[in-house]
Amino acid sequence: MIQNSPTTISREAAVERLLRGEVGVMPTDTVYGLVARAEDPKAVARLYELKNRDHKPGTIIAASTEQLQNLGVPNSEIEAASQWWPDSLSIVLHVGDRFAYLHQGIGDVAIRVVADSVLIPLLETTGPLLTSSANHPGAPGAVTVRDAWDYFNDRIDFYVDGGDLSGRPPSTLIKLHDDGTIEVIRDGAVKLS
Repeated sequence: MIQNSPTTISREAAVERLLRGEVGVMPTDTVYGLVARAEDPKAVARLYELKNRDHKPGTIIAASTEQLQNLGVPNSEIEAASQWWPDSLSIVLHVGDRFAYLHQGIGDVAIRVVADSVLIPLLETTGPLLTSSANHPGAPGAVTVRDAWDYFNDRIDFYVDGGDLSGRPPSTLIKLHDDGTIEVIRDGAVKLS
């Protein structure tokens, strides 16, 4: 029998599933996202395959800058970005060849330290997650878990229902340049003057 809607699980159950290397859909600090542990290359590869993304990396979310240091993000990159965190502001950082599986060979990946009090305890247990909005490239983002199900159906290992996130913007995405200028790549939750 074909299932017409997702069976959802709790955030606590999602932690266990992520630690086992599964890929899920859940609300992040901004919108519904596909999620996988950033330290799990197989789970990351599967996330990118499900999202049909090539040379367009997702975003790493973390509970703290210490988690990013433990992951191996260069301290110089963390120091340049840490003044902006925690917040719903993703910053494109150069992380080098060690993270090719995360940045798909382009050298840079968006990273943010979240301020969401519900998400932080999950991240403290799972470690940083790689995320990508729960939709197909070019399609509208999922604002409900049902929307995400309509995109991915049972190809996703688990779904966490966070209610209707209509009107909740994605993270603001910026790049810091060596000359001190800031390039806004995507307007979002954080407004920059």
